[in-house]
Amino acid sequence: MARRRERRSSAAESLKRRKDGDESQSLEPDSDRRLITIFVIFFIAIPAVSMVVYKVKFADQFIDMETESSIRHKGIVKTDISFQEILTEHSKTSVNSSTRHYDYPVLAYITPWNSKGYDIAKIFNSKFTHLSPVWYDLKSQGNGLVLEGRHNADKGWIQELRSRGNALILPRVVLEAVPGELFREKKLRKKAINLIVTECKEMEYDGIVLESWSRWAGYGVLDDPDMRKMALQFVKQLGETLHSTSSLRDNQHNMQFMYVVGPPHSEKLQMYDFGPEDLRFLKDSVDGFSLMTYDFSSSLNPGPNSPLKWIDLTLKLLLGSSNNIDSNLARKVLLGINFYGNDFVISGDSGGGGAITGRDYLALLEKEKPTLHWDKVSGEHLFMYRDDKNIKHAVFYPTLMSILLRLENARLWGIGISIWEIGQGHFGNLAEGSIESS
Repeated sequence: MARRRERRSSAAESLKRRKDGDESQSLEPDSDRRLITIFVIFFIAIPAVSMVVYKVKFADQFIDMETESSIRHKGIVKTDISFQEILTEHSKTSVNSSTRHYDYPVLAYITPWNSKGYDIAKIFNSKFTHLSPVWYDLKSQGNGLVLEGRHNADKGWIQELRSRGNALILPRVVLEAVPGELFREKKLRKKAINLIVTECKEMEYDGIVLESWSRWAGYGVLDDPDMRKMALQFVKQLGETLHSTSSLRDNQHNMQFMYVVGPPHSEKLQMYDFGPEDLRFLKDSVDGFSLMTYDFSSSLNPGPNSPLKWIDLTLKLLLGSSNNIDSNLARKVLLGINFYGNDFVISGDSGGGGAITGRDYLALLEKEKPTLHWDKVSGEHLFMYRDDKNIKHAVFYPTLMSILLRLENARLWGIGISIWEIGQGHFGNLAEGSIESS
């Protein structure tokens, strides 16, 4: 998942800026409405049939928070937002850049290919509890290991962050080492942990965020019970080592450890899924589980980025009923919120499309001048357009309302937040600045 996200984000950054077009290039209203209806039926309603059992069984977990939100929030936080309001308001910044209102951890990722994220992190430092610059990869090299990425590290930026607030700096490390070799050789596991801890000491980090589970699933090692057990033991050992290591910046505290996990792929957990038993096994050695509750849809199966009911299903599988959960354990789960969107091709034989950033989204709004539609089922906005080749597209991109509903859902469950990634644009400053004041 780490590589997938990076490929999609970097590719999105390199897309051509679309030139402004006439309103005459927009879809005809009747045709557009028919297309919306067809899209909702085939890409939202029909797939939802497979969730009928879930809806019946877990209906009590879904709360229509739109009503509460509409009372508490006015102006641009609404379902009937227009493209013009987004173009007008997207660059504005929240007045409150320091006061925290959200009681649970908030982790934000920053990527080297999106420099604005570095600035957002400085401005709203006090809004976040943890900041994770995407800098490192731990790879196999011959018979050994190498930790790559220090060239990405910006010590000046870190110093400025720490002069502005108290957010902890936990760079992300993607574990790309061949898992079979790593798990079988004790010396190699010890070397991997030593490389990470040594880097934290030398660079004066507050710990790390580790991403490995999705890569291990890709290798197929999690389908083997013995290998799976060794994988969990490695994560546990790394966490315990970090927890026993004092922070050089603040020797009164030890280093922290966060772990990235993907959501279950179905109601019935598969061997490769990260499940509730794994959560309980690692709870004492991991400070936070960054849950990737996004990328629900793809170019082969277009639809919303992160449907609310799917989020609730995922949390239900991991934590049980929201009315009867271990609050200390729940607090360690960080609900993933995407600040990027998707532009899917929904006509033709092969489909296509993929991730887009705020810059490209704003260019689309300016060119197509579309009508945004609110889907209550997924809790997301979408719009349709035809490109220069008359090919139909469906665009899903987070708005303040969709972000608000996910924040309220997280609050309901008593869990934290993890953002991929800050600095994306399109209400980005407002969303990042008010991420905890909603």
